[in-house]
Parts: sequence; structure tokens; C-alpha cells
Amino acid sequence: MAHIVIMGAGIGGMPAAYEIKELLGDAHRVTVVNSTDYFQFVPSNPWLAVGWRQRDDITVEIAPYLTKKGIDFIAKAVTQIDAEANRLTLDGGDTLDYDYLVITTGPKLSFAEVPGAGPLNSGGGGFTHSVCSVEHAMEFFADYEHFLKNPGPIVIGAMPGASCFGPAYEFAFILDTDLRKRKLRHKVPMTYVTSEPYIGHLGLGGVGDSKSMMESEMRSRDMKWITNAKTTRVEEGKMFVTQLDDLGNVYKDHEVPFKLSMMLPAFKGVDAVAAVPNLCNPRGFVLIDEYQRSKAYKNIFSAGVCVAIPPVEVTPVATGTPKTGYMIESMVGAIAHNIVDELNGRTPSAKGTWNAICLADMGDTGAAFVALPQIPPRNVNWFKKGKWVHYAKIAFEKYFIRKIKTGNSEPVYEKYVLKFLGIHRVNK
Repeated sequence: MAHIVIMGAGIGGMPAAYEIKELLGDAHRVTVVNSTDYFQFVPSNPWLAVGWRQRDDITVEIAPYLTKKGIDFIAKAVTQIDAEANRLTLDGGDTLDYDYLVITTGPKLSFAEVPGAGPLNSGGGGFTHSVCSVEHAMEFFADYEHFLKNPGPIVIGAMPGASCFGPAYEFAFILDTDLRKRKLRHKVPMTYVTSEPYIGHLGLGGVGDSKSMMESEMRSRDMKWITNAKTTRVEEGKMFVTQLDDLGNVYKDHEVPFKLSMMLPAFKGVDAVAAVPNLCNPRGFVLIDEYQRSKAYKNIFSAGVCVAIPPVEVTPVATGTPKTGYMIESMVGAIAHNIVDELNGRTPSAKGTWNAICLADMGDTGAAFVALPQIPPRNVNWFKKGKWVHYAKIAFEKYFIRKIKTGNSEPVYEKYVLKFLGIHRVNK
């Protein structure tokens, strides 16, 4: 009997556990290890941060649902990976041996790269917020409630090195919508500060007509923006930004005032993963081959934000490549099939398609893009806007949380509807 350990229980880890267990049955043991005892649907954090959701709406207790599927669960952080001995050390000193390790931890939020930025309880300076976790979103909402009594300027955006730009745009538009509903928008100047070379770049070199559509949306909502923005430090009520031109030369220095700010940070690999010799690149992201397998350790696989993917292009200010939800599920599907192949004496052959489907809420409308594959050049490349996306995002939230509760690794929606559209998770 082989023991497959999945490290991380997020959008990648939970589906990985269900799919691997479904394919392997009871002949092998599957264990999930996570630093918290709950799953959080991260894409809903922008709604939580303005009070449109409650914590219980977007979190799920993990153990009962994994247990129903015969999957073991340990709610402890991993403090060390001994890849040579195939052993994890957990918080408190316990150890856990594995035959195969699947790393789906998500990232470490690197707030410290910009002095003054990020929540204090996550190693930041305390002057800006984040919506990268449930706790961060709740902290923003607590400050937002005070802010509403005496509004002022808001700054939203993404720091140098950031790779996940979609939630920053979403949050800016959601805040705009919420303030308009409260009849307070006229009291709140909004500035969008981003390391992207242009609005709508998204870390992907743009998708379809995303540049003109996103710029038009921001103009219609009276938002100012600064692109090629190298944020250098944050002080109370002030953000210091050096704007570069397309050649990487200093174009202008800005001192942007704010009363409330949410800036997405750059990501790094989590400490326990980054510390493993030869496993990761210098930023701690796992180096993988085309089968989602570590290049250094053949019994370690990885998927999601924690894997190393080079930027799609060189930009004046560093930008990373986002790993979107469906892209992550495609990675997870490949891992499940490849572990099954290895256990059955076959050579791994499954490759994730890395297709991207993204639904971005804008509060009262939304934007959707499809990039097949996510990394250019692409076979399909389109970007659409409409109220239907707002409702589709709500439906997807409900669908995915139900998927986590039922343990169905590929519901009918994914198995038939997406395939009918020519969108596949795995190539074999």
C-alpha cells in the first residue's frame, strides 16, 4: 500500500485529494495535511472584505468531508520536508512518512519586500491591507466600517513582482460599486497602482481586448491609475511609487495619499518547501517537468500557485504569471493520473492543458476571459464584459463549495459542458 500525502488543502489540494482517492480506491492511503482545519474559497474574499459575504459563507470544515471519502486529515503546518527520507515534520514535532508527496500549499505572501506594506500579523508593516486570505479580508472590512464614517482616498493595486492581478481589479470595482450604493463614492478618490505595463495586462500579456475594455471601465468609474509602478515603501497615509517608462527608465515619482489601501503582494514559496535542496527556484517555487513532477525528486509532484512558471514576457517592473483556478485543476488532474500510472508500473504521460477560464466580478457587472492555453501563443484568446459574468461568478462560488463538500472531482459541468466547448483539463 502506497501512502500519498497532499500538502495544502486549498483550490488545488482538496480536488487533488478527491481525484487521487477516486482513482486509487482503498488499495492505497491518502492523507491531507493543512495548516488550518478549514478550506477557504479565496475568490470570494473581495466580497467578504466589503461585507457582501460572511466568513461561514466561504469556509468549509475539512475533516468531515475528507473522512466520508476515506481520506485522512491532519490540521497542522509542515515545518520541514526531508525529501531524501520521504518524511514530513509537522508543527509540534510529529513526523509523517510518504511514498508520494503532492505540494499544493499556495504561496507565502511576501509583504516585507515593500517596507510598510501588508498586515502586521503576516509580517507586513501594517499600512496596507490584503484580500489574500479570509482573515485579511475580515481585517479590511473592520477598517472599512470605520472608514465609511469619515471617507477619504483609497488606493488599490498590486506590488512589484505580483502575479495575481485579477483580484485587485475585482476589488477596485467591487469597492466602487459598494460606495455608490452607499451614496459615498463622491467622497472617495480612487487610484489604481499596478506593476503591470498597462491596464488589463493581467500578468498574461493581455487577453483579447482586455486593455481597452479595462481602461474604459476604469474611466467610466472615475478611477485614476499608475502603471509600470514600482512601489518602494508605504507610510501611514502615503504610498511612494516610482513610475517607469517602457524602457525601464524612471518616468515620474509619485507620493499617493490614501486613507485606506489594499495592495496585493508578490508571492514566494512557503518556507518548508523553499528550504528543500534543489526542489525550488530562488523564490521558492517548485521546479516541475511537463508531468507536474519535481525535477529533483521523482516522487514529489506540485500544482497551483506554488509551482515555478516563468513570466510570459519581460516587463519594466517585475510581473509574474498568474495560476488561475481551472489551470490549477488541470495540473491536479495530471498529477492524479500520473501517480496512478506509476503505481501501476506505467510511465507517466498526463499533462495539464493549462487552459485559463476566469470570471471577474465588478460589483454590478463582470468580465470574463478564456485563454487556451493560458501561456501564449494561444488557440483561443477572448475577453468579454457583461452583467451575466457577475451572476456566473456567484454561481461558480456555490458550485465549487458544493464540489468541496460532495467530493466530486469532476462534476457534470466540467466533464461535459466544458468539453463540449473544447476545454479539456488533461492531455494524455
